[in-house]
Amino acid sequence: MVTGLRWVEGAAARRAAAVFLAEASYADELPFLKKLPPERVLLLENKYQPAPDEVLPTTPCPMPAAAEPLRLLFSGTISELNGVREAIALAQALPQHWPAGVELTIMGFCQQPALLAELRRLAQQLSAPPLRLTLIAGAEPVPHSRIVAAIGQSHFGLLAYRPHPSTARCRPTKLFEYLAHGLPVLVADNPIWTSIVQAHGAGLTINFRDAPRAAATVAAALSTAVFYPAGIPADEVLWASEGKKLGHMLKTLGPGPTFAALSRSPS
Repeated sequence: MVTGLRWVEGAAARRAAAVFLAEASYADELPFLKKLPPERVLLLENKYQPAPDEVLPTTPCPMPAAAEPLRLLFSGTISELNGVREAIALAQALPQHWPAGVELTIMGFCQQPALLAELRRLAQQLSAPPLRLTLIAGAEPVPHSRIVAAIGQSHFGLLAYRPHPSTARCRPTKLFEYLAHGLPVLVADNPIWTSIVQAHGAGLTINFRDAPRAAATVAAALSTAVFYPAGIPADEVLWASEGKKLGHMLKTLGPGPTFAALSRSPS
């Protein structure tokens, strides 16, 4: 079945005017691409597109003062696979190293009722220092404006994904989102993620499965690390750069048939 599917993909790609890739890793995973002219294959990553009225920050989010709670943000789809339990474990381990306390905000869409109920109970239990858990989640997506506001109030964004084939070779949308807002990130050790983080000095790579050691690493870096030393990246994380590539590709393809022309075609 897989062989047949690959044949269909290859045949469709050869007939297509252009092939768009949503992830850079697809270039290695799809063997039929090697038989196509390079100019017909275009990578379009799901980078961050600001809202029409949104003004992106020009300076990175600052680190907390010694007497200020450390504020962590876990946003997006809430699931065990996406690392919500690992995010909580890290937050629970941090007060030992950061006496001013920790505030973890979990916000996003959760389609697992049992997990959502568990998180709500935990948020009630962890409602005061040294660890305060704020849960803004439900069966409906959270308005994006609220997520943007939370990014601006946080010190670190968490990418605590568990190792899994569905995410291992993809760059999460929120990675681009956090970087576009100058929010330092804590990421699991995945080369596809750490490459862009290291290129911009945008955060720390930690082992979320070893919360005590990860907490010590984060706390030790707070007083010395300088994030985004060259400033907040733009082209590398914003959709505008992808839109330009798409526009250029469409121009090279030339005008296609209009709907009116198609409607006059003989049946």
